[in-house]
Amino acid sequence: MKTAPKKVINGWAMYDWANSVYNLVITSTIFPAYYEAVTGDNNDATSNDTVQLFGREFVNTSLYQYALGIAFLVVAFISPLLSSIADYKGNKKQFLFFFCTMGSIACSALFFFDSHNLAYGLVCLIMACIGFWGSLVFYNSYLPEIAAPEDQDKVSAKGFAMGYIGSVILQIICFVFVLKPDLFGITVGKASQISFLLVGVWWWGFGQFALNRLPKGTPLAKKSDHGSIFTYGYRELNKVWKQLSHMPVLKRYLGAFFFYNMGVQTVMLAATLYGKSELNIPTTNLIIAILIIQLVAIPGAYLIARLSDAIGNFRALMVTVSLWIVLCVIGYLLPRDGINEFYGLAVVVGFVMGGIQSLSRSTYAKLMPETHDTTSFFSFYDVTEKIAIVIGMFSFGYINEISGSQRNSVLALVVFFAIGLVLLIFASVRNHKQGQVN
Repeated sequence: MKTAPKKVINGWAMYDWANSVYNLVITSTIFPAYYEAVTGDNNDATSNDTVQLFGREFVNTSLYQYALGIAFLVVAFISPLLSSIADYKGNKKQFLFFFCTMGSIACSALFFFDSHNLAYGLVCLIMACIGFWGSLVFYNSYLPEIAAPEDQDKVSAKGFAMGYIGSVILQIICFVFVLKPDLFGITVGKASQISFLLVGVWWWGFGQFALNRLPKGTPLAKKSDHGSIFTYGYRELNKVWKQLSHMPVLKRYLGAFFFYNMGVQTVMLAATLYGKSELNIPTTNLIIAILIIQLVAIPGAYLIARLSDAIGNFRALMVTVSLWIVLCVIGYLLPRDGINEFYGLAVVVGFVMGGIQSLSRSTYAKLMPETHDTTSFFSFYDVTEKIAIVIGMFSFGYINEISGSQRNSVLALVVFFAIGLVLLIFASVRNHKQGQVN
C-alpha cells in the first residue's frame, strides 16, 4: 500500500494535537489541583480532608482515585468491543466522533463544577476519561490504514510530536489564567474552570479538523467471517489467553508488566494530588513540575531505548523498575513543603516514565508470535494495562483511607514494582534459555 496524502497524515496527527490537552490539563495538572482545593478544608496543616457523597464519608483524594478507577474499569470492559468495531473499519469514524464529542463536552461541563456539586464533577471526570481512552482505540487503528509499513514509525512520531506541542501550548495559556487571574478580573478558581472549558473547545474544535480529513473506514472482513461484532473482540481475547499457555516467556512478561505498570500508571495519575494535599506544593509549582516531566520524558525514552540496545530489553526493564522502587521510597520520604525536592523527583520520574512505557510496548511486540492477528494481541495488552490501573487506583485510595496518609499508599506501590521485578527476572531467565529477545 501507499502512504496517504500529506493532507490526510496531517489531519490524523492533528487529532493528537486535539485530545492531548485532556491528558495534560485534566489528568495531570490543573484539574487535580482544583479538585483538591474545592473539596479540601483550606487548612494546610491537614493532609487528608473528607467529603460526603451518597451518605458515606470519603477522603477527598481517595474518592478522586476511585472515580478514575471506575472510568478505567469501563474502558477495560468496552475496549474489546471497540477493537472489534475498529477491525471492521466500516463506521469507526463515527465512533471517533462520538467519543471525541463525549469527552470534550464532559471537559467543558467541568466549568460548572464547584464545592456544591461533587457528584456532578465526578461524573464529568469519568465521562471525560472514557471519551479520551475510547477515542484512542479508533484513532490508533487508522495508522496502518493511512501509512505504509515503512512510514508508520515516522507518521506515529509526528502524531506524538503534534500532541506534545498542542498540549503544552494550551497548558501555557491556562497557566497564564491560573497564575495571573487578576489580569482578567477573575479568581483562581474561575481561572481553573475557564481552563476546563478551553480544553473541551480545543479538543472538539481541532478534533473536527482531523475528522474532516480522515478517510471513511473500509471493512477488512465481512461480519459473517467473525460472528457478532459485539462478541468478536471478547472471543479474540480468549483466543490470545489460550495461546499464552504455549508462550511461557510472553506469559511471564505480561505478568511482570501487569504489576510494575500498576505502579507506573498509579504514580502518573496520583502524583498531582499527592503533591498538592500530602506535600503542600502550590498549584503553580505543581504545573511546573508536570511540565518538567513532559519535557524529560522524551529524551528519557530515547536514552532507555539505547540502554536496551546495549544490555538487552529485559535487563533494561529491570534497571528501570528498580529505579521506580527507589523513587517510591524517595517520594515517601519527601518533606512537606519541599518544592525543590519535588522538582528533583519530577526530573527523574519523567526520565523513567517515558522510557518504561516505550520499552514495555516494544518488548511486548518483540515477544509476540509471528501473526497477522496483531490487533487481538495488542487489545489483550491494552486490557491488561487498564485492569492494572483499576487495581492500582483503588489500592492507592483505599490504603490512604485506612492509614490516613497517601505516603503509605506510595510506599505500598513498592510491592507492585517488586513483584513485577521478580517476574521480569523469571521471564528473563526463561527467555535466555529460549534465546527469543536480547
